[in-house]
Amino acid sequence: MNSTLLAQARQIYQQALPDLFARRNVVACGLGYKNCDATNTHELSLIVSVTEKLPRVALKPRDVIPQSLDGMLTDVVQTGLLRAFQSPPTQARHRPAFSGISIGHYQITAGTFGLLLRRGTEVFILSNNHVLAAANQAQIGDPIYQPGPLDGGSVDDRIGTLVEYVPLDFGQAQGQCKVAQTIADVLNALAGATGSAHRLQSVQQTPGKNLVDVALARPDALDLVQPDILNIGLPTGVGEPALGMTVQKAGRTTGHTQGVVQQIDVTASVDYNGKTAYFVEQYMAGRMSAPGDSGSAILDLEGRVVGQLFAGSDYVTLFTPIQRILDLFRAEIVTA
Repeated sequence: MNSTLLAQARQIYQQALPDLFARRNVVACGLGYKNCDATNTHELSLIVSVTEKLPRVALKPRDVIPQSLDGMLTDVVQTGLLRAFQSPPTQARHRPAFSGISIGHYQITAGTFGLLLRRGTEVFILSNNHVLAAANQAQIGDPIYQPGPLDGGSVDDRIGTLVEYVPLDFGQAQGQCKVAQTIADVLNALAGATGSAHRLQSVQQTPGKNLVDVALARPDALDLVQPDILNIGLPTGVGEPALGMTVQKAGRTTGHTQGVVQQIDVTASVDYNGKTAYFVEQYMAGRMSAPGDSGSAILDLEGRVVGQLFAGSDYVTLFTPIQRILDLFRAEIVTA
């Protein structure tokens, strides 16, 4: 791909993002190849993902996506609601456990054991925050079950403990201002005295942009885990995802599947059981996953790990480039 053309496209894309996300049903935007009558035109375009593709007459003028922006073609695709994947069906207990099978924090349903990472002399299990850290609700040291609780995992199936996670940013957090909290406490006391059931809480706005949905668990013993990936084998190294690349994954729900990278530089809003988190600089592949596959490693056909799956819909799969995660944790993939 022409680097100059890609740089120009990225500039147009970034400038258009706020306006596009203000339109009805828009859940993601990225750069990809435009399709015409199900045929790939190989024309780099701004791809706008919507929960439902409606006829023009059903939309208000301000919600219609223009056919081009600053000379760059657009394409509207239906992806449905993007959600963090986490639910049926069942998976068995495995010892040693390996990538592609059921795992989860003791308070969630179930997700997927992604990879084994090494940092120094320590080995960790990689999966998503919402799989191992219950979407910010967990405490460091909490038990991790394999299989996950939805698949019958219990205290007898503990495989490790939560040691580290990157908090998901939902756009606001518990307020840190003592003055604001004091005012809220006083008003809540007055509300209670008058019989009102309403209560105030001090909150602060946060940037609301996420780059990763990740967490690490420490196995209770090294012989409880192995680095193989279900139906794929040992990872061969690290690769970089690219537009048009065929990728594969092994996940708890749908097993071994393949897809094609359809968009790069994706900005998306992802539903976490009613709370929305915005993600930037992600990748989007076609339909190759389902709830419960979150945490799965995404690999190219040579066995190189290129990303980590964290969300999707009935139409598409969202994943984060793996190098970003390795850099973040200062870790490497266990390949033997």
